[in-house]
Amino acid sequence: MPRGQKSKLRAREKRRQAQKETKNVSDVQAIAAKEESLSSSGPPSKDTPQSSSAAGAIGNQKEPGRAPSTEAAAGATAVSYTADKGNNQVEGKSNASQALIEHWSKSLLDQKVIVLVHYLLSKYQMKEPITKADMLRNVIQMHKNRYSEILKQASEHLELVFGLDLKEVDPNKNIYVLINKLELDHNAKVNDNRGIPKTGLLMTILGVIFTKGNCASEEQVWAVLNMMGVYDGKRHFIFGDPRKLITRDLVKEKYLEYRQVANSDPPRYEFLWGPRSHAETSKMKVLEFLAKIHNTIPIAFPGWYEEALKDEEERAQARLAARAHNAAKVTSSSYSCPK
Repeated sequence: MPRGQKSKLRAREKRRQAQKETKNVSDVQAIAAKEESLSSSGPPSKDTPQSSSAAGAIGNQKEPGRAPSTEAAAGATAVSYTADKGNNQVEGKSNASQALIEHWSKSLLDQKVIVLVHYLLSKYQMKEPITKADMLRNVIQMHKNRYSEILKQASEHLELVFGLDLKEVDPNKNIYVLINKLELDHNAKVNDNRGIPKTGLLMTILGVIFTKGNCASEEQVWAVLNMMGVYDGKRHFIFGDPRKLITRDLVKEKYLEYRQVANSDPPRYEFLWGPRSHAETSKMKVLEFLAKIHNTIPIAFPGWYEEALKDEEERAQARLAARAHNAAKVTSSSYSCPK
């Protein structure tokens, strides 16, 4: 093939790739805008005391997709009206302007975090490599000086909500991959495909059940999910129909048990760990997940930590007993007389 024709083909391929990236980012931004709209119009959740359970901890986490517009605006207004006259007025206006600038900057940062989360999820679904250069060009753009901060917040959101961990696999070329950090075991995943992993959501529900005495009411579970922007009867842009997911899909897969409370009239329902959750994860792993949300360590919750340790000991004893039983069967078979 002539050299000139090869150059034209390469140029055409580069244009095609650029158009594809632009379309992907546009789609991501549209989805992010939809998420922000849904979040702002979602039903209000009930207040949950911080010390009550994991629900309080999750509820007190700042949602990356929400900008503190009301608080910032109220703060700016309060500052502007505290000044009476003269220098106080000048100082008040200056403080108000500073508050508005900070609010605008924070809002913009939050928007970039949302877009980056969606961008990374789209890369994960399409099994495409993630590079720093692509993130800077397609998402961060003019805000390169905030790259580390935006990436950190997006990574935390991916980990706690979706159970995905962003790992840099090539520091020289700044290449990243998303891995399912919260896999229940090395061989099993919730909905094992390249769709959006729901393990983070499941671990959250398992955490609520664990911290509520190993049985949580439906109201307690929904209170926590509401804080994550997941509402009963409102289709979620990623999880789809939340009620179907947690009361049918995860129950069918035996990760959750959903049953009617005995003698309840009108009927009330509660959640328990399903047999697969008991088999594939542990109370200690769930407690580690909750500790991550609290930005602390499992031993910071002594009561739950003691219960998790007891569970680990019982599991270890059960494994030893199973191995001894299997070894005895093998020995018995080796010494049995052939028929």
